[in-house]
Amino acid sequence: MRCVIARFPFDLTKSGVLESMKGAKPEEITGESVIIGRRAYPVKQVGQVITGQDRRDFTAREVVRAMTRLGFTCPSLPQSSAPAHSLDPVQHASAALGAPSA
Repeated sequence: MRCVIARFPFDLTKSGVLESMKGAKPEEITGESVIIGRRAYPVKQVGQVITGQDRRDFTAREVVRAMTRLGFTCPSLPQSSAPAHSLDPVQHASAALGAPSA
């Protein structure tokens, strides 16, 4: 499959990506990731390995788009959940002290 990453065209195949990532140790995932085989890799690491480019030259979105088109799963970190409702300072202090809510 032909795709463009950082304005350069690449002919990528699923088997080629699997072969390129074979033996690569996954780095810590802090954002979006790609599941390759049984391992999850950060998308920037995958992009660097398959293109040979510096990670600053492409976006994570470009790699996610290419990997998704090749059939790889690209989960992202779950969004931090905000509280359903915020307490005013008095309610917050009461809750912290264990007082019953009104």
